[in-house]
Amino acid sequence: MSEPQTYTTPSQSGAYKWLILVNIMITTFMAVLDATVVNTGLPVIMGTLGASMNSAEWILTGYMLSMATVLSIAGWLSNRFGYKNVFIFALAIFTIGSFMCGNSTSINELVFWRVIEGIGGGLLMPVGMSIVSIVFPPEERGTALGFWAIATAASVSFGPMIGGYLVDNFNWNYIFYVNIPIGIFCIIFTFAVQRQYTLTNKTKFDWLGFISSSLFLPVFLFGLSQVNSSTNPSGWSSPVVMGCMWIAAVSFIYFLYHELNTSEPLIELSVFKDKNFAMSNIVIFIFGTAMFGSTFLIPLYMQDTLGYSAYEAGLVFLPVGIIQAVSSPIAGKLCKIIDPRYIIITGLALLSYSFYMNNGFTYQTDHAYILRSLIFRGAGMGILYPPLLTIALKNVSIPLMPHASSITNIMRQIGGSFGVAIFTYLLHQRRQFHSERYSEALNFTGEKYTETINNLQYYFQRNGSVNHNEAISHAKDYVTNHLNIEAYISGLGDDFLIGCLFAALAIIPVLFLTSKQKKR
Repeated sequence: MSEPQTYTTPSQSGAYKWLILVNIMITTFMAVLDATVVNTGLPVIMGTLGASMNSAEWILTGYMLSMATVLSIAGWLSNRFGYKNVFIFALAIFTIGSFMCGNSTSINELVFWRVIEGIGGGLLMPVGMSIVSIVFPPEERGTALGFWAIATAASVSFGPMIGGYLVDNFNWNYIFYVNIPIGIFCIIFTFAVQRQYTLTNKTKFDWLGFISSSLFLPVFLFGLSQVNSSTNPSGWSSPVVMGCMWIAAVSFIYFLYHELNTSEPLIELSVFKDKNFAMSNIVIFIFGTAMFGSTFLIPLYMQDTLGYSAYEAGLVFLPVGIIQAVSSPIAGKLCKIIDPRYIIITGLALLSYSFYMNNGFTYQTDHAYILRSLIFRGAGMGILYPPLLTIALKNVSIPLMPHASSITNIMRQIGGSFGVAIFTYLLHQRRQFHSERYSEALNFTGEKYTETINNLQYYFQRNGSVNHNEAISHAKDYVTNHLNIEAYISGLGDDFLIGCLFAALAIIPVLFLTSKQKKR
């Protein structure tokens, strides 16, 4: 284990620290916003760039994966080059990545620049949080970090809504262009106002740990995305898929072996010896999988099936962050009088129920029903995290605290990336299954089908000014399109049901948590 780290910081004036907090809140809002702002614009992006769902998922997954990858090195970079320098570098990468995302003309180009943008966003969050912890004294640190957390909650609320507004009134490119003036302003402000913070004890960089940790998950998710690819008729038996799975498995095993046997690891895995921390991170991973994996499907359902505009689909998410911001402080106070495990279980139960409500989506689901499900989700998210993090970090020693904080963020991001990939894969599989099942039940040679076609043919011929053959063709296309929509909705329902089960299963590791603190 590396030696305890000490920071050299200049004295802070009262106004200075609050100016720095506002600057970091703005940048955090931007970084988290870009993980959700794309959701409502995804159907338009897919249509404009001619992308399939398997390709488009990487617009989300690529961003979250690159964020998760750099989370583990943010501390080392800050200690080596200075917090101010790394923060400016992250802002520059994020701003340039946003500009290039907006200029992209193909799905591959967009995914590439989303990865670059995610590198900047992934550095902004932990470095910004560390700067807040440095400039504020211990007695004010909790209040400052509370304000910092508000920026995260606000981005959950406003991200889909802002993305929808920009798509409807301008173009999908402006989802990314909106970051540019804000990014430039924050770069200038940071350069002119923020002071430098340096570390007196510097450690070596764990290259082997970084390479192996950066390899296994992207390769695994790429292999998973290729299972349903139109260029891969072999499915799971494809050499590309099998090769990716083997590379992912070997790199993951090597990462675990290396980190446990090196003197200065990239991620201090010994922190998992604490049962509370280990079990809490299982919950965080499952939560991330269910939350991100299923939530990105709602805007697709509302726009592709119910005919909502991108802005209308984004507006429905507004209460989620508001309720989360209100319920989180309440949950934090309740932890002092109620066993935190009960609060965590309640939060997971609310999440599970919200996913179960989504399983009931139909072709005629109204706005109020969708909104109610998201209200339950916001409440569940809000009361889940404060007690979960409290228990997770309760027994972690001070020297291991930076590693523990990074791991919890990494687990959530990885869970989200895995969730988007696995739910996209399952949606394709279940949609195909329901399509075949409905086609068999329809019986294209049966009496009911013939009667329906004749009635539709009469309707189209009478109201569409078409001849007999064209009316029959329209009638058959109408039935086929309706069948495909119903298969799509049923596939979405299966995804949400799996999300419901994931959230419910996360209750199991909670039962192994202990709320009593160990003596250090």
